[in-house]
Amino acid sequence: MKRNRIERIGIGVDVGGTNIVCGAVTEDGEVAAVLKRPTDARQGPEAVIGRIAAMVREVVGRLGDAAARVAAVGVGTPGLVDPERGVTLFAGNLGWRNVPLAERLGAAVGLPVCADNDVRMYVYGEYLRGAAAGERHVLGVTVGTGLACAVVEGGRLYYGGGFMAGELGHIRFPDIPYACGCGLTGCLETAASATGIVRQAVDQLKAGRDSALRALCPDGDWERLTAAHVSEGARRGDPLCADVMRRTGDWLGRGLAIAATLFSPDVIVVGGGAALAGDWLLGPARRRLEEDLMADYRKRLRLVRARRIEDAGVVGSALYALQRANLSGG
Repeated sequence: MKRNRIERIGIGVDVGGTNIVCGAVTEDGEVAAVLKRPTDARQGPEAVIGRIAAMVREVVGRLGDAAARVAAVGVGTPGLVDPERGVTLFAGNLGWRNVPLAERLGAAVGLPVCADNDVRMYVYGEYLRGAAAGERHVLGVTVGTGLACAVVEGGRLYYGGGFMAGELGHIRFPDIPYACGCGLTGCLETAASATGIVRQAVDQLKAGRDSALRALCPDGDWERLTAAHVSEGARRGDPLCADVMRRTGDWLGRGLAIAATLFSPDVIVVGGGAALAGDWLLGPARRRLEEDLMADYRKRLRLVRARRIEDAGVVGSALYALQRANLSGG
């Protein structure tokens, strides 16, 4: 007599510079008991890990009888991560260096924990249960505070030497004038990101160009502006905002053309908060791909928006952790 398989549950954690999102995810990709808390990275890694542990325990507690099916925890953090040891090697916006995240969190919650880069986990979530489901060769990019990408090839994440593959935002372009926190000037993410969208708009405003954005900052306090303001301005027909979004999409397309030539994906999935701008961002990117790619690449490539913009990182982290636990016999 065949037994019905008991579906396991993973806990996925997406750690950002501003917020931590934690949720329970079934093997089918259903998400439940989602929590969102401020990261408060200034308190240091021990405090943040303690906060994550409390969130994991709360999520598990909300599952009731299903809590017994929780098998593993996966965490995605920004920056350079060694997934084999579960160590965040460097995360600038968290102020972390060589933090043994998996070991410390595992000790706190009493479950197997794996840690990886947040963008890889996001793209893995889109590959398994999102816009790239069923595809074999996937390139995913998140356009948020910064810009990074990840590659899934036949179900396996690509890491490269030192686990550093995917830093698309640090390709330099001669017509990008901005200094980057990495020490270089002209890095793609200084322009093609949520931060870059605001930076471009502020430059135009400071140069005296008229825009409805001025009404949002009558005292010249440009820090109030967000990429969402610029995107909404473009939708409302503001010329400055429309120009910024077109320019950003064009720069993004130039970067994606380079990545597509190197990795030859079937699909490019664009996620992150800035992807909510839709065709204001993706339209110029598609046009640039048409111009910059060989026909043999173009005819087999799709560029799509992420399907799970809000929870792909949680889904990817949880399912990756379940996979790792299965391989290790957990």
